[in-house]
Amino acid sequence: MKLTINDTFNTELPADKNRNNVPRQVYDACFSYVDPIAPQKATLIHVSDEMLNAIGLKEEDKHSDEFLAIFSGAKKMEGTSPYAMCYGGHQFGHWAGQLGDGRAINLAEVRHNAQQWALQLKGAGRTPYSRSADGLAVLRSSVREHLCSEAMHHLGIPTTRSLSLALTGDQVWRDMLYDGNAAYEKGAVVCRVAPSFIRFGNFQLLTARQDIKNLKILADYTIRHFFPEIKEGKGTKQAYIQFFQEVATKTLDMIIHWQRVGFVHGVMNTDNFSILGLTIDYGPYGWLEGYDHNWTPNTTDKDYRRYRFGNQPGVALWNLAQLGNALYPLVEETEPLEAILQQFRVDYAKKYLSMMLNKLGLESVEEGDEKLIHDLTDLLQQSEVDMTLFFRNFFYFVKDTSITGGIKTLDFIMDAFYKPEELNDSVLGLWQDWLFKFKMRLQKDKKTDQERQVFMNRINPKYVLRNYMAQLAIDQANSGDYSLIEELYQMLKKPYEEQPEYQRWFAKRPEWARNKVGCSMLSCSS
Repeated sequence: MKLTINDTFNTELPADKNRNNVPRQVYDACFSYVDPIAPQKATLIHVSDEMLNAIGLKEEDKHSDEFLAIFSGAKKMEGTSPYAMCYGGHQFGHWAGQLGDGRAINLAEVRHNAQQWALQLKGAGRTPYSRSADGLAVLRSSVREHLCSEAMHHLGIPTTRSLSLALTGDQVWRDMLYDGNAAYEKGAVVCRVAPSFIRFGNFQLLTARQDIKNLKILADYTIRHFFPEIKEGKGTKQAYIQFFQEVATKTLDMIIHWQRVGFVHGVMNTDNFSILGLTIDYGPYGWLEGYDHNWTPNTTDKDYRRYRFGNQPGVALWNLAQLGNALYPLVEETEPLEAILQQFRVDYAKKYLSMMLNKLGLESVEEGDEKLIHDLTDLLQQSEVDMTLFFRNFFYFVKDTSITGGIKTLDFIMDAFYKPEELNDSVLGLWQDWLFKFKMRLQKDKKTDQERQVFMNRINPKYVLRNYMAQLAIDQANSGDYSLIEELYQMLKKPYEEQPEYQRWFAKRPEWARNKVGCSMLSCSS
């Protein structure tokens, strides 16, 4: 097994001089050297064939003892110096100070086919940033992260990836619901992969500590390696302004994709925001079942719902403002940073409207479209309507669809309603009125019905990783059966295709899963 090691982060940035792996405050450094803890008895559960190839390995490599040893933390690759990153962040809107990689250890960076990849183990033991935690991960959270990372990529959403999932053979003590009922669970480790795991919080902590020297070093490093489109001179104010603009643009694109598929991150803290605009840190995430702007998958967030579906764009903007504050010492002007934030608001409104029209099969924007979309989301909110099923099945509505009135009006999307018996005459009348207006709008579209349907099916996924599906895979994995992990992995590689062999997964969340642990809301330990 041979990888092309090409470390940059831990060779170009300042390292923690203290090599003792004990929880502490780390100053004047971007990372600390730390080795993974060897698992008791590792077992490989699943490997992403795509990421295996992406980093330069072959199919036979994943069956080797060396692969298991390296990607479970039992063996360090020759010539590498694993490390944990130092960063801070705002958690639920409050500055938390130093956070850092508390249960993530970067093994190395590799290069293959002109692409740089950082390899990071999650759940491989304590680091100087673990505080009072053990730095380990359990099987349930690791299954969710492994599957979702790959599923998001195939949905076309910028994301970190996952190479492998392994059991460690260790038992890990966890209080899953934070209710005082802790128990031992199976330990596991995921190998996460991304061009870089740098977060907003890496910059924030340096500025909070007034470490402007290292702030500049980190910014120059990030621009040099990951933003080649920035042509301004190295170290100039204009370069840092353009850097902030690029991060804002990438973040906006990511959020639009989240809203497009109904994905809710659940923990949009600034330390969970990638500087590359990647979805990162899969904890208590979820997809909308019933369309609901107020839904959050995070039990910790259930009272204030800061990270609810409808507030994700606002939180992204707030997080960008915190990054702008962190970059201010390099720019020393507020106006250009504020202008970028203001443009984010304008651009989001435009891109959101365009995206929602696309979901209905419309490409151009006409007068009145904003109200059309607003009225639709109001209707979806009034009844419990499954977002994925509704938009996927809406392609059955064509230019000559007859709007007959009554319950039959909704026959083509009835499968999306969780409680069709609650559709009274008043609600049905609102739906009939909206469908009539949409039909009039559809007549202006130049595409044929078939062309529009093909267009819609590229935007509206048929299959997403609903929480109950992940929980079924976790339950089977806990009993030693990993077949459902593989089934979901294969299905989610083609989420926009019909795949009739997986038709059973194109359905509303079962009623038994509505309030079952792991199938709806989850805790941060998920």
